[in-house]
Amino acid sequence: MLIPAVRLVSNPFFQRGAERANRVQALFATIARRYDLLNDLQSLGRHRLWKRRLVRLARLGPGQQALDVCCGTGDVAFALAQTGASVVGLDFSPEMLAVAAERLERFPGTPGSVRFVEGDALKLPFPDGAFDAVTIAYGLRNLADLEAGVAEMHRVLRPGGRLLALDFGKPANPLWRTLYFAYLRMAVPVFGWLFASSADAYAYILESLRDYPGQEGVAGLLRRQGMTGVTVVNLLGGAMGLHCAEKQ
Repeated sequence: MLIPAVRLVSNPFFQRGAERANRVQALFATIARRYDLLNDLQSLGRHRLWKRRLVRLARLGPGQQALDVCCGTGDVAFALAQTGASVVGLDFSPEMLAVAAERLERFPGTPGSVRFVEGDALKLPFPDGAFDAVTIAYGLRNLADLEAGVAEMHRVLRPGGRLLALDFGKPANPLWRTLYFAYLRMAVPVFGWLFASSADAYAYILESLRDYPGQEGVAGLLRRQGMTGVTVVNLLGGAMGLHCAEKQ
């Protein structure tokens, strides 16, 4: 059965490239202080469960090294550190990293270590094979060059290391896909307007799915990088996709 088309309006804001990166950076600067609240509201808190599942699939333990790309305010980085791993959280938004640093001060008892660095996901400032796991949650859609970003994450993984990616998806069921996109189009921007004074800040989620390849497209990209054991976990009927893959 063909999935009915859902119109995703072409917008230069979301074109791949340097200009898109600059605009996305400005967007996150606007919402950094309300980012966690808005995530809880729009997902009814379920994003925290999905992130915990990502962390479990990373299979980390004491003494191992992990990198969380597009770390935002640090949710996944802190959870990874609870396994005893040493974690680096990287993001290109100083405003988001400032919130992460404030949270770090309130979590001094983390079993592993956590540090945050400002950097570009397309040019990771780390040597080849530096990490046992690389994670990215809700960052793939925002990369100016998706393939280059995945290649960089693959580069800094050690052989046998695991890459975990959690992001919005494209449900295969046509009815659920239509309803889900309607929710993203109409309800989610209202949360942005009410709680961050910016409807545009959360209207971008649907727009960013316009040229995002979805679950199977990302899985294919991981395989083209030479990764093995590529699996896709569809969450909430495919509204979210969790990818797991290993570097040979």
